[in-house]
Amino acid sequence: MASSSASAPAGGDKPTAIVCVGMAGSGKTTFMQRINAHLHGKKEPPYVINLDPAVLNVPFESNIDIRDSVNYKEVMKQYNLGPNGGILTSLNLFATKVDQIVGLLEKRSNPEDGKTPIKNILVDTPGQIEVFVWSASGQILLESLASSFPTVIAYIIDTPRTASTSTFMSNMLYACSILYKTKLPMILVFNKADVKDPSFAKDWMTDYDAFSEALQADEANNAFGGVEGEGGGSGYMSSLLNSMSLMLEEFYTHLSVVGVSSMTGQGVDEFFAAVKDKTEEFKRDYQPELERKRAEREETKRKTREKELEKMMKGMGMDTREAGSSKDANAPIDDNDDVDVPSDNDEADDYADDDEMDREGLQARYEAAMQGSAVSNMEEASFAKFLHTQRQQ
Repeated sequence: MASSSASAPAGGDKPTAIVCVGMAGSGKTTFMQRINAHLHGKKEPPYVINLDPAVLNVPFESNIDIRDSVNYKEVMKQYNLGPNGGILTSLNLFATKVDQIVGLLEKRSNPEDGKTPIKNILVDTPGQIEVFVWSASGQILLESLASSFPTVIAYIIDTPRTASTSTFMSNMLYACSILYKTKLPMILVFNKADVKDPSFAKDWMTDYDAFSEALQADEANNAFGGVEGEGGGSGYMSSLLNSMSLMLEEFYTHLSVVGVSSMTGQGVDEFFAAVKDKTEEFKRDYQPELERKRAEREETKRKTREKELEKMMKGMGMDTREAGSSKDANAPIDDNDDVDVPSDNDEADDYADDDEMDREGLQARYEAAMQGSAVSNMEEASFAKFLHTQRQQ
């Protein structure tokens, strides 16, 4: 492990992986361009990974691009898939290269050729958020990153579309589900702050009364349906949102919230300050749990291997005993005899388990058959041939 130096990444010898997720239209790719340009302006160029196979053009240069490895349109055509299925299958195919990706990132975080180590890894994900967050390939990619580097989720929210209490709560519930699915520290990024000031969202998250007032205002304005002029609707929606707000109070305390404008650069410094705090939180709270789970998986794998090995050894021991029994039974047979050996293992088991198949019993049966046989040339038949004939009868 490389030692810390003036050129080492801040907060330790490992760069921080910032995984940007967000719904389509939230400005996620534009936000990626902004923070990438910000880091380049500070002479700290990040390592950029694009995981969106369906995007035509990205406004930033990627070090690793899924489109270089997987042809999205060809995947759709070959497997007869729709857009979402094509993205999911492309991610599944790309996930098979995750070891190579982590290897490249580790080389760039500890370069041996005198280059400056990277301090940040930026990951852009598909706009179809559920395809990445809830898929097996997305989980593999996230777990692989988190096993090697401090990893932070940046959940991008379209601020103007979150102005109503119902859409705001929908975003919060989605963020909550992502947090508990990935089990990684999260930053809520209220994007497009130049269009809509996100201070209202911060107030709703920290002050229950402020959210209740906004909820009552929406109810009065028939935001939840109802008869014109009466407002309120059935009251079910208002009651549900109130309950959810109380339930998510604990969830809000574990989040960092920043307002950012990808167009003007507003709030970018605040965002990276939050990234630094979440990196320390990852090392303090999340990394020990990840290491414990990794150790459990390794122990489970070890026990499974031992069980399979024990099962294989028992099988080999059984085959050895069967071979030994067969050899004892055929000991009197001369090497020149024309022996037709049964190939079925079940028949071999029958020979081994039959108490009457000892040498004396076989010899007595053979002699009795010789006396009662009408075949004139029985003397020319070997003892082994007779056994085989009796077995077939």
